[in-house]
Amino acid sequence: MARRLLVVDDEAILLKAVAATLRAEGYEVTTARSGADALVGINQTMPDLIISDIRMPGMDGYELARILRSNARTALVPIIFLTAKGDRKDRIDGFRSGVDAYLTKPFDPDELLAVISGILSRMERTGAEIARLMSSIKGKEIGDAEFEFDEDFTEAETRVARLVADGLSNKEVASELNLSVRTVEGHISNILSKKGWTSRVEIARHIIKRGLST
Repeated sequence: MARRLLVVDDEAILLKAVAATLRAEGYEVTTARSGADALVGINQTMPDLIISDIRMPGMDGYELARILRSNARTALVPIIFLTAKGDRKDRIDGFRSGVDAYLTKPFDPDELLAVISGILSRMERTGAEIARLMSSIKGKEIGDAEFEFDEDFTEAETRVARLVADGLSNKEVASELNLSVRTVEGHISNILSKKGWTSRVEIARHIIKRGLST
């Protein structure tokens, strides 16, 4: 399944070049010409990773990153700055805004691809850690008769939380429950907000604890 990447840049030629580089590697790529357009696109389809310029009309990259990091739904989406602003202060400001990597223009395609691959691999390891936590139950299933329901969650949120704890991606959860990916993302966002969490790993740990407490 191709990973979804969002590229945000007001410079049309560079935007096209970056998108072409990523598509050649098999990524599913969408683009936006401004921070505001990016937020609209993210609201419709959640990307697996975002690559953004800093200098853009209206909302700049710093503001976009801060908005994404302050929202439980997008707080964990990796962000890479790809920008002509290469001063030390610019880099520090970028990392303080919450980005995962900072690359300067003109960009080296191989470096960009390596950084993206490294970040996505880290995300996969996080998913593997969730699966490992589930295996630590040592064969004890979390069935309807055994599971201690959390009164903070709706029935739908509980079903989503269990599958997240099984290590399923949002697309896989949506397929399993016959829901849209956006609906699944909404349930996960509600769960994180209700508990004040920022990570899917926290959901998994909570589900495991509930399953073992009976």
